[in-house]
Parts: sequence; structure tokens; C-alpha cells
Amino acid sequence: MPKAHKEFVCRECGSAHHQWAGQCQDCKAWNTLDEIIISKKSGQKSAVLDDLPESKIERLSNVSLNNKNRSSSGFSELDRTLGGGFVDGSVVLIGGDPGIGKSTLILQVLENLNHQSGALYVSGEESAEQISDRAKRIGVKEDILILSETHLERILSIAKQAQPRAIVIDSIQTIYSDLSTSAPGSVSQVRDCASHLTQFAKQTNTILIMIGHVTKGGALAGPRILEHMVDTVLYFEGDPGGRYRVIRAVKNRFGAVNEISVFAMLEEGLKQVENPSAIFLSNKSNTSPGSMVMVTRESSRPLLIEVQALADQAYSNPRRVSVGFDQNRLALQLAILNKHANIASFDKDIFINIVGGIKVSETASDLVVILSIVSSIKNIVIPSDWIAFGEVGLTGEVRPVYNAEERIQEAKKHGYKVAIIPKLNSPKKKISGIEIVTVSYLVDAIRYLLKESS
Repeated sequence: MPKAHKEFVCRECGSAHHQWAGQCQDCKAWNTLDEIIISKKSGQKSAVLDDLPESKIERLSNVSLNNKNRSSSGFSELDRTLGGGFVDGSVVLIGGDPGIGKSTLILQVLENLNHQSGALYVSGEESAEQISDRAKRIGVKEDILILSETHLERILSIAKQAQPRAIVIDSIQTIYSDLSTSAPGSVSQVRDCASHLTQFAKQTNTILIMIGHVTKGGALAGPRILEHMVDTVLYFEGDPGGRYRVIRAVKNRFGAVNEISVFAMLEEGLKQVENPSAIFLSNKSNTSPGSMVMVTRESSRPLLIEVQALADQAYSNPRRVSVGFDQNRLALQLAILNKHANIASFDKDIFINIVGGIKVSETASDLVVILSIVSSIKNIVIPSDWIAFGEVGLTGEVRPVYNAEERIQEAKKHGYKVAIIPKLNSPKKKISGIEIVTVSYLVDAIRYLLKESS
């Protein structure tokens, strides 16, 4: 019998190396090589997959565009994030911190999928009693099939007999296969188990939902190739101790990416929030300096989000801290503010917070962040019915952003009266009920703020 040998596999790209090195030679990532044991059994195909339906060749002209049946999750918000619901034969990977509510959400989703045509919940972390207790607590009434098992071959064998419409694996890091001698959760085990489960889902047209752990850095644990195998990757974001959760699609072969759905964690489980703008606005009657509302976009949805800034006297090295906002972009905006508006912050600590735990990455946030900083430095209260958006360039110009009119309409719907926007985003037709203030340069917006607040 041939002896087992070692290989070192990169967590980021999945490439194999014969010896350990500090840097992966393929993707150039540092400290990503994990040691795995390769035996004679590794790489073989599971015998359970032998009698599955075979793939067949089709002509492109004969392929129907309407053959993708979608199953509703029971949540309209989650269906929109998925692109309309779960597609038969699709593989969905859900990642999130422990205790954030992944298993609770899946139980609620499975209740609806089971009502349609049967669902199987495979848990490698909890017993059937624990799952049953949670289901009763959140009011799940459907008689879902539950299997507490971590052995891949047994799971596939039982799934072939039960023939469920949907299968949930909670979690993929706990599943192991006899075809690999590595420990459960290792790079090779996660890769091989996910590969066999994906093959089973595709050939039997079964919806497969895999739950994955995340690392301290917020990325999905295991090999990066895991995200390439699946059709959809959803991230569960939010503070486990807080009330609200955000599900973000970072990959979706059947819909748009960066779509989000917002949920509230209640005693009876997760409840969808159909108007998330309302929860991200902490206080509409604001009387403190350093706070302003912006209209950002999460894929196809405009969202009103409150930006808070705090400028305080620094007694040593000035600090630049941002929560939910890129710290490098904050440093860039402070330099623009100093250069083009003559408002220095070199002797001040600057703190930025995006209310609600949302992460803002689009450049339309530039103008409102800078105005919030000016408000805190000058101790000026920005009226609570003002909003702003616009990208600020290095030369101090305020550049246009896309979907400006839709952002203005969203602000108007929530009762805002003044919108400070780039001049090139000026609406072609007058929008009644809201005053449009157009600015070409950052200094114009700051002058308007100082004039109206004096």
C-alpha cells in the first residue's frame, strides 16, 4: 500500500505545494498554506454518486430560458436578495459569526420549503432535540426532516432515499468523508465534501444550502475555492448582541450582487424589515452637531443612512477611527478639507460612525462625511431635514453620482426638505416638496451650510 504523503494547500486559491512556504506561489498570498495528509483514498469519487442521473449535451438553441423554477423562502426580502427565490439545483453558501442567527433563519426558510415539497435539515453541530427546541421557540409548525450526522457518505445515501426538494448542511466545516484522511474542517475535507454535495445537488436538481463559519477577519473559513464552487454566497452581518441583521449577496449567479435584506431578531425568530431606511435613522429630530443623513444605494435599493462625526481635541497623536467606513478614504477627505476649505484637523481626533452597522463603500458618501466633520469642528447643528450625497474629487470638485433622482425621491418620501447634491445631478424636472441645492465645489456646500446655520 502506498504511503500517505503531505501537501500544503493554499486557503485562498486551493493550489497545492510540496513544501511549506510563507507565500503561495500562485496567488501570492502570505501565510495561507495549510498542511494536509494525502492518502491513496483521497481524490476518489464516492460510490453513492454512481447511480445519479447522467449529464447530457444540449444545443444552445433548444435551451429554454423559462426552465429555472424558483422556490420562495417565505421572506420577500430574502427572495429579492436571491434574485427571486431559490433556483432548483442551485447551491447557496451562508456565512456569518456564531450566534448571529443563521440556524434560526434556515429553520424559518425550511418551514416554507418543506411546505412546498419537502426539506431535509442535516446538522453536524446540534442534536435533534436542540433543533426541535429552537423550532418550537420560534413557532415552526412544519414537520421538517432532521438528521444529526457528519458522515458525508451516510448523508448522501439518506438524501437519495428521502429525495427532498431542499437540503441544508449545518455546517460544512463539520462534515467529513472517508475519501479524505484529513480532520473535519481542514482544507481538503471542506473542499472534497463541498464538491460531492454540489455534484449531488446539480444531478438531482436539489436546492442545497450550506452554512459556513467565518474567521476572525470576517471571511468564510476553509479554502477560498469553496466560494467558487457555489452559485450564491450570502453574508450574515450585524452585531450578535444587537437587534438587526443584514444579509448581503456577495456572489449570485441568478441575481444581482450586493443586494441586501434586513431582518430584526425577535423572540419568535427573525422578522423581515421592509423599510430599512427607517431603522438606520436613529433620531430625525437631531439637535447635536456632527450628524447628517445621506442616501446610499445597496445594489437596486436606495437607503437613508445617518452618518455621525466627532472631532475632539487631540493631546498626542491625532486618531482617525471609522466604523462602517473606509479609513483610508477618511484620511483622503480630511486632506481635501484642509486644502480646499482651509479647515484643518491635524490637531483633532476624528471619529466616523455609520449608524445601524451598515458598511458604506460608495463614493457618494464623500460629501455628507465631510459636511458632518465640518459640523462637528464648527459646532454647527445640521438641520434634521437635510440630506446630501456626492463624490468629492482631489481638486475639491463635487462629482455626480448615478441614480441621483431616485435618491432624491427616496429622501422626499421620508419627509426631507433640502437635498445638497452635485450640480451635474440637477433634476431635469422640478421635484415638488424638496429644495434642491446644487454645488460644483466642496467650498460651495460648506458656505451654504455656514450661511444657513448662522
